[in-house]
Amino acid sequence: MWQHSHWPSTWFANYPKSDNGLSLYAKECNTVEGNTTFYSLPHQDAVARWCDSTPDHFRFTFKFHQNITHVHQLQHCDEEVAQQLALLSPLKEKLGVMMLQLPASFGPEKLSILDTFLAALPQESNVAVEVRHLAFFAKGDEEKALNQLLIRHGVNRIIMDTRALFSGPLDAGGADKRAMLEEVRQKKPRVPVNVIATGNTPIVRFVGNDVDEDNRRCLLPWVKKVCHWQEEGKDVYFFCHRPDNKDAPWLAQQLIDIYNDYSSHYKLNNLALRHQPAQIALF
Repeated sequence: MWQHSHWPSTWFANYPKSDNGLSLYAKECNTVEGNTTFYSLPHQDAVARWCDSTPDHFRFTFKFHQNITHVHQLQHCDEEVAQQLALLSPLKEKLGVMMLQLPASFGPEKLSILDTFLAALPQESNVAVEVRHLAFFAKGDEEKALNQLLIRHGVNRIIMDTRALFSGPLDAGGADKRAMLEEVRQKKPRVPVNVIATGNTPIVRFVGNDVDEDNRRCLLPWVKKVCHWQEEGKDVYFFCHRPDNKDAPWLAQQLIDIYNDYSSHYKLNNLALRHQPAQIALF
């Protein structure tokens, strides 16, 4: 997400007030995970505004619509795929990755369908696949077949890391916070973290919690892996979430701090909130 009602008075407090949340976000981050296209496709005017609101180096990552992935499950949807790709095409290089999030019901017996779908995509498409069927995390023949398929197509496997989300107590922070955390835990998948780069654009979706120490423990191995991937010439996407995503920028800054302490070759820019008074910090 690139805007939240909480951010103008916190994360973006040092910027002039603006009705364009995306332009402010793009001053701070170089990519965004766009879930909106999973539920509905934007008007072409909105796509043009998104393009105009971001610098040349910015990259969008949008999901394929749920009709493609969950209703049709990748079959008999050529026209819908073509429509979505055509709609987003004005973004050009700013369309970094298209994410294909498959339901838990999409299992090993459907790998041939995934193979056919990926083969039919335009050659220039950069695609990442997120699976949720547990057989694809069991380190057996089914997972090996999935990984080999993705490698053959040069497609990235999205890695979901929810370990921090599911650690820690539920009863910290009052009834409202407990209810929100329970809801988030029900929605997010609890799957093993099998680390592999099947394409040149590894994608990590990291869901933390509200405890700084838990997040740091889970982030530190990722910083080492990201540095290793960068040394191999890979273009890494790392998305940060918190139970309440208004707090996600603080998790991103925590990642930046750990990364900059560890990396000797690359340095990441701090977010604006890094320079704000201590009382705004949410850890």
